[in-house]
Amino acid sequence: MRSFETVNILDMIGAIGEVNLKLCLSHFSCPINPEIENFILNNAIEFAKKKLSVTYFAVNESGKIVAVFTLAHKAIEIGNANLSNSKRKKINRYAILDSETGSYTVSAFLIAQFGKNYAVNEGKDISGNELMDLTFEILEKVQQHIGGGIVFLECENKAKLLDFYQSEKNGFMPFNERYSVNDKIKYIQLFNFF
Repeated sequence: MRSFETVNILDMIGAIGEVNLKLCLSHFSCPINPEIENFILNNAIEFAKKKLSVTYFAVNESGKIVAVFTLAHKAIEIGNANLSNSKRKKINRYAILDSETGSYTVSAFLIAQFGKNYAVNEGKDISGNELMDLTFEILEKVQQHIGGGIVFLECENKAKLLDFYQSEKNGFMPFNERYSVNDKIKYIQLFNFF
């Protein structure tokens, strides 16, 4: 099994400086999702400095950034109607049910960006499941310090992405959708417990 180190962007700024980090990130490439590439190249550092979100780098044994994920915290609403009794019971630990809307309001962790660096071995150095494992390692550490237990993400309405996130291994469940007028893209919102 390959070994990857997870490095917080703020720690990387502290270690090599913002100018050198920008230089490292200038080689990041994610042609299958230009939104991720744009975020890493243009927003990740500023968002981290403002504490809006924190990006983590999966670094291989050669010290190259092979993938990234970005985490944030956000309030969401999850509809009650399509939840099984066991999921209702579990979500009640973290959320409040609004009897008028029939939705749970919950403070959740957001996986805001999640992708491979195709500039390194065409993105083949790390699998999606390995990257998800690294993401949940960080989330579990955060959970130990501040609590919480729900994570969510948004992905384009594409079968391959939905199959990956909803697989038995990853276990995300759809709860809503959002249409971006700017991008003209429909996003499916999915959540999971951890």
